[in-house]
Amino acid sequence: MHIAILTFDGFNELDSLIALGVLNRIKKPNWRVTLCCPQAEVTSMNGVTIHAQSLLEAARTADAVLVGSGVRTREVVADTALMARLALDPARQLIGAQCSGTLVLAKLGLVGNVPACTDLTTKPWVQEAGVEVLNQPFYANGNVATAGGCFASPYLAAWVIARTEGLEAATEALHYVAPVGEKEAYVENALKHLVPYLQG
Repeated sequence: MHIAILTFDGFNELDSLIALGVLNRIKKPNWRVTLCCPQAEVTSMNGVTIHAQSLLEAARTADAVLVGSGVRTREVVADTALMARLALDPARQLIGAQCSGTLVLAKLGLVGNVPACTDLTTKPWVQEAGVEVLNQPFYANGNVATAGGCFASPYLAAWVIARTEGLEAATEALHYVAPVGEKEAYVENALKHLVPYLQG
């Protein structure tokens, strides 16, 4: 199981790194989570430089792909050569996006007529791409999910875990990262947003 977290220059650390941390709560030999970047190094919106664990082309064969957000997403979607490196297929992959990552999915034609979640800054750009934006933190339709707001990152990660390892594993991962003294309330709230999209 390979989960690729697409991470571009100008990335938001909260999106890519929180998802990485939550997803790595699954401790199985065949479970691999990578920060998947267009080049060997990318630098975040706050100046943190990371080394890619995989390159964009690896997303094509990943079992799940999460698209993080960042301050340069509009540059990413305007770069036809860069976008051509992304060949994602919801028929065989779980695909999720957070905040401005939703704009990437919109430009790839992966949300179509389905509503989506994003952050308030990106909302008009996603709407301009022809996508209805919901006022909620998480939404999924089949194998495609979107989330809005930096702290919605655990929801996307938990959705991937629930879809691949089961709801109990997702609950345990959320419980681990939840604040002490708020764990039960946090998990209950998160599941309230996730469970309706896990049925069927």
